[in-house]
Amino acid sequence: MVTRVPPGLLRHRIAVEPYAGEGAYGAQYRHAIPNVRALVDESTRLVRAPDGRQVAASATVIADPGLDCPPGSRITLPDGRITTALTVAHHTAPGLPVPACTEVSCE
Repeated sequence: MVTRVPPGLLRHRIAVEPYAGEGAYGAQYRHAIPNVRALVDESTRLVRAPDGRQVAASATVIADPGLDCPPGSRITLPDGRITTALTVAHHTAPGLPVPACTEVSCE
């Protein structure tokens, strides 16, 4: 039974700087997590941001379950473009033959 996304499908490498909140000088981030295996889809789609507004996501990232990437995190995509995580979904299906993963919609 498949419990995680097979590593062979995660063909890209990204870097994630997890969002840590707002500070006196703006957004604060924790230490970067380099070389994260992921599958990146750079097609545009409409998503609902945590504040309720509809925004266009320019990329979707699929990664291993448990990825530390709260909304607001900075992500460096394989082409070097730096984007921000809009929404994060942790997909699990215990007992079903469906792989668990983390899906991140990026600005």
